[in-house]
Amino acid sequence: MSAAGGSAATGAITASRLEVQRGRPLPLGAWPVAGGVNFAVFSRHATGVELMVYDPADAPEPTVIKFDSKANRTGDIWHVWIGGVSEECAYCYHVDGPYRPEDGLRFNRMRALIDPYARALRIPAHWDFTRARTHDPAVPDGLSEQDNSSHAARAVVVGRSFNSPALEALGHSWANTVIYETHVRGLTIHPSSATSNPGTYLGVIDKLPYLKRLGITAIELLPVQEFNPRENPRVNPMTGVPLVNYWGYSPVAFFAPASRYAKGAGATEPEKEFREMVAAAHRAGIEVILDVVFNHTAEGDEHGPTLSFRGFDNPIYYLLAQDRRRYVNFSGCGNTLNCNHPVVRELILDCLRHWAVERGVDGFRFDLASILGRDREGHVASNPPLLEAIAEDPILRSVKLIAEAWDLGGAYQLGSFPGRRWSEWNGRFRDDVRRFWRGDPGMISAFASRLCGSADIYQRYGKQPLNSINFITCHDGMTLNDLVSYSRKHNEANGENNLDGAADDYSANYGVEGPTADPAINRVRLRQAKNLMATLMLSRGVPMMLGGDEFMRTQLGNNNAYCHDDETSWYDWRLLERNREFFEFTRRMIAFRANHPALSVERFYEPSEIVWFNPTGAAPDWSATENLLGCVIIAGSLHGGPIAMLFNAEDEVARFRWPEAMKDTKWRIVIDTAADGPADIAELASARRLEAPTVAVAEHSLMVLEADYT
Repeated sequence: MSAAGGSAATGAITASRLEVQRGRPLPLGAWPVAGGVNFAVFSRHATGVELMVYDPADAPEPTVIKFDSKANRTGDIWHVWIGGVSEECAYCYHVDGPYRPEDGLRFNRMRALIDPYARALRIPAHWDFTRARTHDPAVPDGLSEQDNSSHAARAVVVGRSFNSPALEALGHSWANTVIYETHVRGLTIHPSSATSNPGTYLGVIDKLPYLKRLGITAIELLPVQEFNPRENPRVNPMTGVPLVNYWGYSPVAFFAPASRYAKGAGATEPEKEFREMVAAAHRAGIEVILDVVFNHTAEGDEHGPTLSFRGFDNPIYYLLAQDRRRYVNFSGCGNTLNCNHPVVRELILDCLRHWAVERGVDGFRFDLASILGRDREGHVASNPPLLEAIAEDPILRSVKLIAEAWDLGGAYQLGSFPGRRWSEWNGRFRDDVRRFWRGDPGMISAFASRLCGSADIYQRYGKQPLNSINFITCHDGMTLNDLVSYSRKHNEANGENNLDGAADDYSANYGVEGPTADPAINRVRLRQAKNLMATLMLSRGVPMMLGGDEFMRTQLGNNNAYCHDDETSWYDWRLLERNREFFEFTRRMIAFRANHPALSVERFYEPSEIVWFNPTGAAPDWSATENLLGCVIIAGSLHGGPIAMLFNAEDEVARFRWPEAMKDTKWRIVIDTAADGPADIAELASARRLEAPTVAVAEHSLMVLEADYT
């Protein structure tokens, strides 16, 4: 059955040279089949759909396929099969329908739309979002008549690939997981990275031996779903250089790997190179976790561009305000995806399955995940169908699921995020550990809870330490170096008058704001960095570290470097040698954790397995203002001898006496953050034996001891 028709764009070619048939409604997207390509796209309220095919992909004018509303429509799916086109042709849609903003309908047949299921994009050299606005800014609610086809991104057909064994998920247990959060480009774009593939998926491959040596078992990549880095309109007020969307939290195409991270120029290179990266990571025993953004899109609010979803069916894809001209904005980015509408829910599930099955991804971290639990009226649901569907999906059952358990609409679900399959970024761990080591009074109770897996947060909901992703730093906030070098944020270069970013990082500078040559200040900063890293690795739960922290990367106090594709954000690998002592400390702390399974058991400590005490050896006063605390993990007897930990976050040396039950135990000091490297961590056999019944713990330091049975 023919679907050929007239042209909607000047100079377009009709479909007379192609074989055009009715096609099939599933699967959605564009898939090579039976010697042609089947195209299928959803739109419930559209009155007309045209497919613009560019073959070859760089053809200046498209072939236009006009869908017949009866022959080429099944339910709400518009579909067509075309023979005679190449498997890597480019395409986009023009969709017609009512333009009634008061009813939430914003169709504009002049907008070139990206297929929501697009798996690759061909992006113009200057991707200008302003040309994609549905409305005419000069006329309130006025429809723009400008055709933006020549300035728009286009989808590219990608054939289905079959996984090699190297792409099969690794399935590391949570107990054996150490996560390294990093940015694909930032990891290797600096000239010091010593890679022939800087800033790319292939560049990540070059760093895998380093990460394996460090002890990392999973890399968590900031968003790689296709986005436009040039959508940021601001400039750096200090240099005049344009700012960008560096982090990528503004997705345009959920299924498409970001092309800017590919070395090759072809539209299908991102797919190929991403798969190469995953395969290489798996050969190294390292899982790949993606930070995914399903809470909003790059289309922004009612003044934003029409790129895809808005043009196909605005009230289906987005949560609209009571005044349906406007959008609910729980994301802080202008719009909120209508995640629990059945159509959107299926899109998200299809997308996750595709990344897991076709690309071998081992897990997902969901940005502002509480939005995924809001119902179609925007309320936080008690049993959200999308979250349950993701957790129970038979294909996704083996992947790791991590939630950022809050959103900007006021939802804060730390510990109570629905479902036991979901682990959560534990922001309380970050804050309480920072405050303890900074010396904020009265933090021992909270610190002890974080060290033990945060039972006070998770146990009441039937969860375990594996549900807690522990972190001190992440992309959002200060680096570890800056946390101990600055007392306040320094975001002036972001062009927002230093008003953006977290108001309080619980940081300290120890006498001078920023870099200093003062050796005394630098000594205490290094010690505090060791304390923070050691605490992360000694705590039950799943440790996640920010990439570059292991060699003290700095952002010069910027705690919101989302807009800097420059040395603010790039990893300067020269710091690895300059800060070799801290790198070796971090590496050996990760190894210490791996060699002491009692620290990472996937359950909470029983009361009989851990003994708490204060410097006198007596039970602690949990309301004490001084941050002095000791414990002995008896559970270590299941995996070796007992382990003692002594913490002193005060300004003076503290002498600890052992509790009565431990008075006859002999100890060796295996970790002492007050010692210079390499003496800061020692193997048990060579560690210093403690001869006295008491032990002095230096100010701003921690000590770990193991029972000595020799």
